[in-house]
Amino acid sequence: MKALIGRKIGMTRAFAEDGTVTPVTVIQAGPCTVVQRKVHSRDGYDAVQLSYGQKKHPNRPAQGHYKKAGIAPGLVAREVRVEVDDELESGSTITVDVFRPGELVKVTGRSRGRGFAGGTKKWGFHGGDDAHGCKSHRTPGSMGSNTKPGRTFKGRKMPGRMGNTPVTVRNLRVVRVDSERNLIMLHGAVPGARNGFVMILALS
Repeated sequence: MKALIGRKIGMTRAFAEDGTVTPVTVIQAGPCTVVQRKVHSRDGYDAVQLSYGQKKHPNRPAQGHYKKAGIAPGLVAREVRVEVDDELESGSTITVDVFRPGELVKVTGRSRGRGFAGGTKKWGFHGGDDAHGCKSHRTPGSMGSNTKPGRTFKGRKMPGRMGNTPVTVRNLRVVRVDSERNLIMLHGAVPGARNGFVMILALS
């Protein structure tokens, strides 16, 4: 299984031997510890729960959960599906060495939160005319309803919270792996803000 939880450090550039410059995102990935192994006979599916970092003040449920596995409470936990014959058990450690340069991976993170945003910023609404007589420059305008049915349908694009949602980017190439510092460099941009948690999964 090739999966790791990491923290986005930022973007920089990597130079190849021929002088080619590649924009890369640096992620501090792992080491991750297997907290729980789920099997089909007991849980209905096969998966492992990975833990990254160490939490200073975990709550009581988290303390009991990690104590059962015999490891320190983690800062963040994620679950990954595995094959039936995978031999990973509770307490196993996964490092960045599982990835090799040239492999393709997908990265999942949370996009930057932009707070409350109007329709123009969030959805790209055209807006009203920029004239003196217009009184609806950036308002949503008509909701597309009349006397019948006389209501706004669910799912209509409206002003509201923008960002802070899961985003997955596929086919990112591994450029470099630093085992000593637990760093992995991926070609291109990765979703999320700096210091945000991301999940790296190898593409089969």
